[in-house]
Amino acid sequence: MLNVRKTSLKEILYLRTLFLQENNFQIRYNACHERGWTESYILSYDQEKIGYGSIKGNENLEDRDTLFEFYIIPPYRHKILEAFSELLHSSKPTFIECQSNDLLLSSLLYQYSENITSNVVLFEDHKATEMQMTGVVFRKRNEADVIFDHAAEPIGDYVLESKNEIIATGGFLLHYNMPFADLYMEVKKDFRRTGLGSFLIQEIKKQCYLAGRVPAARTCTNNLASRATLLKAGFKIAGYMLLGKLNCA
Repeated sequence: MLNVRKTSLKEILYLRTLFLQENNFQIRYNACHERGWTESYILSYDQEKIGYGSIKGNENLEDRDTLFEFYIIPPYRHKILEAFSELLHSSKPTFIECQSNDLLLSSLLYQYSENITSNVVLFEDHKATEMQMTGVVFRKRNEADVIFDHAAEPIGDYVLESKNEIIATGGFLLHYNMPFADLYMEVKKDFRRTGLGSFLIQEIKKQCYLAGRVPAARTCTNNLASRATLLKAGFKIAGYMLLGKLNCA
């Protein structure tokens, strides 16, 4: 008999390890667990713990309404529809949000939800590039650097410098599942559309690997400039973030 009960993050950690190993890609919302933005449920069959599901939202407990992780160990995949239905009944989410490269949950999203949308493209590293920029120096940022105002991204740990001026910054974030990291960058407005962004991402990728992490990235689906920058720097599209409203809610 299937049973679903609310549980702690600690109880599902070994199942999350299997989930992460099976998927082997950057999980966008990985840090939600550590930040306390999730509620998790353990799934049992005949008293054996066979999987888990997690609901996310913001810090307000009442606003946790989006199912974003679901995992069943392989020997019990034949129970997946029954287990998923029981999870929905117990947790009562309004939405499902997942990555299209999460094949298990995305297949259920298409089956159980409607009005599916996507506003984020996910990228993984694909190949090494060898771009050169004459007169441009890539280096670590130091405290004496005068940094231009950033409109979208944080000031990064690495900079591009030309003629004693900082013209771009970038870095990588480490609050994702090991060994993945998320790359970001911003180019000063007057220097955009010159290839500097791709060159900066190329160099940050190297530093990411040297730090023992695997580079990944994402951008909005309508940000064609950012998409082109990442592709030119050797990334490829890995998937999309999908959001659907549960049709049984």
